[in-house]
Amino acid sequence: MAAQAAAAAQAAAAQAAQAEAAESWYLALLGFAEHFRTSSPPKIRLCVHCLQAVFPFKPPQRIEARTHLQLGSVLYHHTKNSEQARSHLEKAIPQFEDVKFEAASLLSELYCQENSVDAAKPLLRKAIQISQQTPYWHCRLLFQLAQLHTLEKDLVSACDLLGVGAEYARVVGSEYTRALFLLSKGMLLLMERKLQEVHPLLTLCGQIVENWQGNPIQKESLRVFFLVLQVTHYLDAGQVKSVKPCLKQLQQCIQTISTLHDDEILPSNPADLFHWLPKEHMCVLVYLVTVMHSMQAGYLEKAQKYTDKALMQLEKLKMLDCSPILSSFQVILLEHIIMCRLVTGHKATALQEISQVCQLCQQSPRLFSNHAAQLHTLLGLYCVSVNCMDNAEAQFTTALRLTNHQELWAFIVTNLASVYIREGNRHQEVLYSLLERINPDHSFPVSSHCLRAAAFYVRGLFSFFQGRYNEAKRFLRETLKMSNAEDLNRLTACSLVLLGHIFYVLGNHRESNNMVVPAMQLASKIPDMSVQLWSSALLRDLNKACGNAMDAHEAAQMHQNFSQQLLQDHIEACSLPEHNLITWTDGPPPVQFQAQNGPNTSLASLL
Repeated sequence: MAAQAAAAAQAAAAQAAQAEAAESWYLALLGFAEHFRTSSPPKIRLCVHCLQAVFPFKPPQRIEARTHLQLGSVLYHHTKNSEQARSHLEKAIPQFEDVKFEAASLLSELYCQENSVDAAKPLLRKAIQISQQTPYWHCRLLFQLAQLHTLEKDLVSACDLLGVGAEYARVVGSEYTRALFLLSKGMLLLMERKLQEVHPLLTLCGQIVENWQGNPIQKESLRVFFLVLQVTHYLDAGQVKSVKPCLKQLQQCIQTISTLHDDEILPSNPADLFHWLPKEHMCVLVYLVTVMHSMQAGYLEKAQKYTDKALMQLEKLKMLDCSPILSSFQVILLEHIIMCRLVTGHKATALQEISQVCQLCQQSPRLFSNHAAQLHTLLGLYCVSVNCMDNAEAQFTTALRLTNHQELWAFIVTNLASVYIREGNRHQEVLYSLLERINPDHSFPVSSHCLRAAAFYVRGLFSFFQGRYNEAKRFLRETLKMSNAEDLNRLTACSLVLLGHIFYVLGNHRESNNMVVPAMQLASKIPDMSVQLWSSALLRDLNKACGNAMDAHEAAQMHQNFSQQLLQDHIEACSLPEHNLITWTDGPPPVQFQAQNGPNTSLASLL
């Protein structure tokens, strides 16, 4: 018996030693795997080998589950072997709480990447259902499913989930994450134009943000999120002057954040373990909304300055970070600076930047889907600037087909109507239909102050071409009243010069001069080359008619200088291979362009 007991003890000791040896082996393998993963550059193949070698040692179930999770994560993030990644993540899901939620989150990302959204949704819903006792993962999975619905343009379901998240965060005592959920919901409500729901929600968010006492960087980042929503809301409404106090607060807020040091102390509430955006991304976003404001207000040199700063920052960030939001920021910045270039008479540069947007969209189908209408709109504006009116019509028509965004629709229709007006009697029926759809006196389709003012201008332009001068003056005075109220400098300049032209035609030279001189001053300040060209031609003719030979000669010289600059830029733009983009109206952006022998467009409108 004693011998048997000794043998049993010896066997148990051997088994324990073997288990201990196995444990030291798989722990060593896990250590090596992490070392290879974090090497510079990462040695992914060796990391995968080490993780795969853990399983023969039959580690405890928790270690085995986490190893499946690590393997799935490494294969998903660093290789194209999605099948193996999926297999390992699926094995990790039925396991322990700290593993299953992370595995579900990663696996749903993988499903979305493979366009299997219908597989991702139930997986996330189930994980949300069973994670209520784990605040961090419950909140994170709610954000993830809301984002998935947003990408599918199902904003109602996304808003519902964010509302659920806000209430859950309140219950678990996380006012910070409650504010994040509510601000995210506010962002989606703005996208849906549900303004009656937005206003009380933003008021509540403002109170929560001001009252919350916590990590200074987290508090300031909430303020940035809140102020960005307020600023974009004003800009969407075309209220360029009204937005200035909010924009100033936002710029001060980002300066405060840049002076704060990241606090390494983790929040005591696990539901607070979220960040809206990294500091560097917030800086780019503030530059972006500043550019949007400067563009609408007609401060184009300021828009150029902030665009340059933002693009430089983006280039640095993209070297280290492949986040899709950076490409979105880059495209939106380029869209705005392209419009600036077309106004300031730099068509060739604008065209090359349109080509750059095409290249960015080629790399991301989702980016192209979100910006295709804007891209064709920009090409339409470029076509107008080089007097290719048939191509402009085709581009604007394509853009209208691709958008369901009300403000963009109104912007495109306004520009398409101006193309038809310039073309004379060719499109009378279509033009009357368009003008009725953007009638600023009756049922204007959007709430944007700026777009409604632009619609009055287009009506004035149409009445001018029809020879109905009194009616044209009424519309243009309405544009002036609205543009002066919100500092819309470009619309003010355009309205003044057209009013000056009307008074000149009517023989009222004094009143014409009173309009054209401030139009010229404002156009020089913007600077708007087309309005400067138009104003200088009017000043030349006015001074001739009044017998002011010296002033007429000076205005004629100015007009000649502007004409030469615009003509030179016109020839350069039309000679670029990218000019062929004006014929693209279907499918994804062309990959390459054939060089042209020379410009093929009429220059008559510039001379």
